Amino acid sequence: MSAPRRVLNGAVTSMWSVLSPAYDLPFLQQWVYRPPHDEVIAQLRAHGSRKIADIACGTGVLSTRIERELQPDEIYGVDMSDGMLGQARAKSDTVRWRRGPAEQLPFADGELDAVVTTSAFHFFDQPAALREFHRVLASGGLVAVATLSARQRFQVPSRWKPQHNPSPTEMRALFEDAGFTVSDQHRIPRPVWTQLISDLLTVGTKG
Repeated sequence: MSAPRRVLNGAVTSMWSVLSPAYDLPFLQQWVYRPPHDEVIAQLRAHGSRKIADIACGTGVLSTRIERELQPDEIYGVDMSDGMLGQARAKSDTVRWRRGPAEQLPFADGELDAVVTTSAFHFFDQPAALREFHRVLASGGLVAVATLSARQRFQVPSRWKPQHNPSPTEMRALFEDAGFTVSDQHRIPRPVWTQLISDLLTVGTKG
């Protein structure tokens, strides 16, 4: 991981350790985070995933939903923030909570059959994170990423802008460069009053 990325990760981790108590506010969870969580759970259910990691899990809302609704053999919640993980541990002692960055996951090669992340991909070193997702997945494994992605008619060439909020085309390229085959990509449906949030779900499989 590059030095600037380590500095960014450290700043983000410190910020969320302070803000973690606000993360579980009901209106934030209902209107901001629940739509991508619903989409990811539907993908996991369709795939039949049994060993799942939720990356940048925050306070564990999605991880505990996966545990409760899908009852997988193993569910891991991974985050860099001690504040977030402290709240997550209070929600479940069945989910296996781990501390670590998306670019250096605490799993062996091919250990998992699904990796998901929601509302955090813009903070990652995106190529490095996707390569790491590919590493820890078994053949046929699922990756599902819900991320901010602005709606715009004309895309700015990637060399002229940060890659933190990639377009649909750029997301497909990132997935394919990491070795995934893209199986689905669509905008996440939202209530009209939250459509200022423009997020995209991209789903891939490891061959």
